[in-house]
Formats: sequence, C-alpha cells, structure tokens
Amino acid sequence: MPPYAARPPSTGEARMYSPAVAPLLQSLLATLADIDFAFESDLEVVENSATDEALKRKIVERLREQHRERRAPYVRQIDALQKRLQPLVA
Repeated sequence: MPPYAARPPSTGEARMYSPAVAPLLQSLLATLADIDFAFESDLEVVENSATDEALKRKIVERLREQHRERRAPYVRQIDALQKRLQPLVA
C-alpha cells in the first residue's frame, strides 16, 4: 500500500473520518491519482516514440523528477493529516 494511502484499522473495520477531514483526504488522494495518471500517460508517449534511446532516458528521468516534485506537497499534506488524526484513532 502506498505510504499516502489511508490504512484500515487492524480490526478489519473501515476507517471513518470526520465530515471535515474526509473531503480533504478524498481531494488530496484524487489529486495524487490525477498526477499519477498524467505521469503514466506521458511516460507511455515517450516510451512508444521513435526518439533516440539516450534522449528517451533523459526525458523519462525528467518526467520522473517532475512527477516526484508535483506529488510531494500532497503527500506531505496527507502525512500531516494522518499524524493529526493518529491520537484520535489509537
């Protein structure tokens, strides 16, 4: 499971979030999914292109770096949110 995903409690029950938190978490996860989808689409275009292999590697590395940079603030927000909620769940 990715580190940014909400993990269900060990009892097997679905985790419930407050009405104030659930929409924020859902929005952050949806944004990450959009970023991941765009990255995968761009990656597929590059990999299927007739471009020189050395240039493809450079482009792919740049795409990966941009992907990490775009995701980072949302992952940090989710981590902070989970840390704030941790005492409430325990």
